[in-house]
Amino acid sequence: MLRLMRKQAGSWLIKILLGAIVIVFVFWGVGSFRSQRGDRIATVNGDSITLDEYRDAFDNLIDQLRRRFGNSLDENMIKNLQVKKQALNQLINNTLLLQEAKRLKFRVSDTELASAISEITAFQRAGRFDKQLYRNVLERLRMTPEEFEVVQSNAMMIEKLSTLVTSGVKISDREAMEWFNWANASVNIDFVLFEPDRYKNVNPPLEETKTFFERHKENYKTEAMVKVRYLHFNPDTYRSKVTFSDEELLEYYNENQEAFKTPKTVEARHILFTVDENATPEAVKKIQERALDILKLAKEGKDFAELAKQYSEGPTRDSGGYLGKFRKEAMVKPFADMAFSLKAGEIGGPVRTQFGWHIIKVEKVNEASILSFDEAKAQIKENLTEERVKNLAYDDAEAVSDVSFQEDDLLKLAKERNLKVLTTDFFSRKGPEKGISNPSNFASIAFNLAVGEISDIQEIENGYYIIQLMEKIPPKIPEFTQVKETVTAALVQEKQEEKAKADADSFLAALKSGKSMDAESKHFNLTPTTTGFFKRGDSIPKIGPDREIAEAAFQLTDEKKLGENIIKGAKGYYIIRFNGRKAPEAENFNKEKGDIEKKLLAQKQSRTFDALLTQIRSKSEISIKDGFLE
Repeated sequence: MLRLMRKQAGSWLIKILLGAIVIVFVFWGVGSFRSQRGDRIATVNGDSITLDEYRDAFDNLIDQLRRRFGNSLDENMIKNLQVKKQALNQLINNTLLLQEAKRLKFRVSDTELASAISEITAFQRAGRFDKQLYRNVLERLRMTPEEFEVVQSNAMMIEKLSTLVTSGVKISDREAMEWFNWANASVNIDFVLFEPDRYKNVNPPLEETKTFFERHKENYKTEAMVKVRYLHFNPDTYRSKVTFSDEELLEYYNENQEAFKTPKTVEARHILFTVDENATPEAVKKIQERALDILKLAKEGKDFAELAKQYSEGPTRDSGGYLGKFRKEAMVKPFADMAFSLKAGEIGGPVRTQFGWHIIKVEKVNEASILSFDEAKAQIKENLTEERVKNLAYDDAEAVSDVSFQEDDLLKLAKERNLKVLTTDFFSRKGPEKGISNPSNFASIAFNLAVGEISDIQEIENGYYIIQLMEKIPPKIPEFTQVKETVTAALVQEKQEEKAKADADSFLAALKSGKSMDAESKHFNLTPTTTGFFKRGDSIPKIGPDREIAEAAFQLTDEKKLGENIIKGAKGYYIIRFNGRKAPEAENFNKEKGDIEKKLLAQKQSRTFDALLTQIRSKSEISIKDGFLE
């Protein structure tokens, strides 16, 4: 069990949990529930951030980067991306935002918290919250429900702070139009391309090739290689050992009735008239009167969705005020009380919440229900089987792992238990070429072992693994003769690039001196090409996607026809010339206005929240342990 406790991060349950509650464990950082543990590495207005908290946040960022970059992620990339600094800043920002939320006296009610947790898929069976699964998952994570609920509650308070700060952000028609014109303008350019491959007669002498190798020998260093033996505990092989009687299934059903209940929900739309937090009673009444006027139109039969699109000031405006299906606990109390008092098709309001005045139309009412045992039986059996086979596989792996803590010979351990030991060929950080469902993950584990060391239990997609490193070949710089052809090809390519760049520079200089692009092109046996009109962000016709060329093209005008410099693109060196510009058609603005406003609103809300965080941080006392980020 000691090894299990040390390496629980490999558990399938934890991966599910982390995926399900990403806002808590990845965006805001983990560890607040461990604030009394570990060494203090920073303080934020007197509140401590511990080494345990930092390690959790750092590991989460590494997991994200590994999913994004795969085998490309190495120590240099981690250093260049300043992951240590990112992780610590994440924790500092989280602490500051939580402090601000508490200062503003935000709170999360028990009902809100219970509703949010019950929606987390990692705690559900057949789409319903399962209290026992909830406890099992947290136990695997070495957390109590009380600890997890603190983490979840803190994240929800910060979310409330975010809503308060960003709810008043608006996008004006002028802002939307300016962005429309900028994004949809198009430009046409002429270009000449100097491709390195056109320079064929490049034959560097042997001595120059050797010198080139000496200068770049690190580029030819071989990859480190390892060879391992391992045990694989595949849950699928345990299925024949798992059976459940109807009595067991019924017992589970009776003990977990809440998991099979579907609470009452309504499907509704609303029209929101926002009210400023500091609005005077007169201003509040004036907005209420406006809401009453629109309520009258709605009750007279005007299309509610169209009224919402025209008058609502909430984020659901573009979808006709559609809120989807929701439980009573999911909405603030005044709104929920009104919505759940209406029948399908009825319109009510205006009702006041902290967001403003709402008019509500209920479109559908879904009464509370409960699955019968016969309806739930198949799903119960499937879920329990999945859990049982994983537990059996893990139990067997744990039995070996606990003994391997004292022994150093995986072969001996396997023989005693009649287990099959598998051995790989040598492989790089990309992982074994066959036999492993996630080779890069497998390789990452193997490369972190010392020769002879046996890993803890590792969960890799299709089961649990115990890995022993047998041999390790370190990277080395080969002899020149071993890589002569590769080095020669690289030197040739470098010289071709130099020639192409020199000719492109010469060509541009001639154009700047007043010479014709057509005439000058003939000297190089090239022909100018016209792209045709393209927008920012488009793939450039006859060139392809190239941000630098696009940015340079949109800086050109009739007064400034030539690009300032040559541009290195994917195919070679480009010289571009202005050929024309077109403004977007104004009638298309109304078609795109909704999407534009939605995009700009999200950006503006993000900037607004970042500005708040910057302001809070500038007024805060933050201390980081000397040398920690070095």
